[in-house]
Amino acid sequence: MKLLFLIHSLASGGAERVTANLANHWARAGHEVIIVTIEHAALDYYKLASSVRRVALGLAGNSAGSVAALSGNLNRLRAVRRVLRQERPDVAIAMMTQANVLLAIASQGLGLHTIGSERSHPAQMPVGRMWNALRRFWYGRLDAMVALAGETRDWLARHTSARNIAVIANPVPWPFPCQEPVLPVRRDGAAGRRLLLAVGRLSEEKGYRTLIACFAALARVHPEWDLVILGKGNQLPELEAMVAEHGLGERVLLPGVAGNVGDWYAAADLFVMSSHFEGFPNTLAEAMSHGLPAVSFDCDTGPRDIIRHEIDGLLVEPENAAAMERALDRLMKDEALRVRFAERAAEARERFSPQTTIAKWERLFEQVQGH
Repeated sequence: MKLLFLIHSLASGGAERVTANLANHWARAGHEVIIVTIEHAALDYYKLASSVRRVALGLAGNSAGSVAALSGNLNRLRAVRRVLRQERPDVAIAMMTQANVLLAIASQGLGLHTIGSERSHPAQMPVGRMWNALRRFWYGRLDAMVALAGETRDWLARHTSARNIAVIANPVPWPFPCQEPVLPVRRDGAAGRRLLLAVGRLSEEKGYRTLIACFAALARVHPEWDLVILGKGNQLPELEAMVAEHGLGERVLLPGVAGNVGDWYAAADLFVMSSHFEGFPNTLAEAMSHGLPAVSFDCDTGPRDIIRHEIDGLLVEPENAAAMERALDRLMKDEALRVRFAERAAEARERFSPQTTIAKWERLFEQVQGH
């Protein structure tokens, strides 16, 4: 089978990681796999199997004014259509809203089987009036759509013309791959230190200001605990200033992106997610696959599909900082409870195994091809 993925870039990010993981699986299984990006290949972060072919269009960039934006999008459409006509994949899969729309339009009249995929919850991720209108109309021209959660499936059914919507969670690889940059896990060599870990882009929707404020309130009563937030993003200066303001420079670390994030999961004692919203939070499923108990806001969407409340972690009322503080305090001071949750958290390896996810994708491929 010949598969083609269309995505904006392969830079560091959840959708990009899933695309690389899926492409690598099918390439190693003997299928012909092509990844097409709107961006240049110089931005690629994730390692691809040697047999995966890369086509980088190099046509990204913000346009100054509506005329330039229209011209840029027409250029992208022509380029994507040219690749589709040349490659003629058995199934073409797009990742994220703009790529979904581009695939739907560019594939018209080519007789291809097409699948779009929303990687976040659209209700929480506005894309602008134009893209929203395009999504509403063109999603129905794709053979199928993939949503990460039931709430997203229902939103797509109500707000777009999509007619065949499958819910497929992201796969969590095990053992977890390692790549550069490798960040040594900091435990200061001191016996008895505990690590509270968060992983994700340093941006407003991840709620890290709330998390740091919660940790600042808990730091005095839990002097053995440190907080590490792995990731990069435009909120870094603000978060660093907040850490300094609370006098937590030695106990709250923001070291950047870790290609060896699996080492950090393995070394941590507790995982926390403070997001205002999610699609399917890969890092939460990854952490729990490493046997980490977790605390998360019960935001839309994802955490409640991963954490089983009071079984392998705690779900907290969204936006309730005081409740988050209480949940963290409860687990930080109760090692026996952390151990009990950790034993069940590791079941996420099977619940979100690549084999489970791949089987669902392959059933969808068969369906859209009419097998």
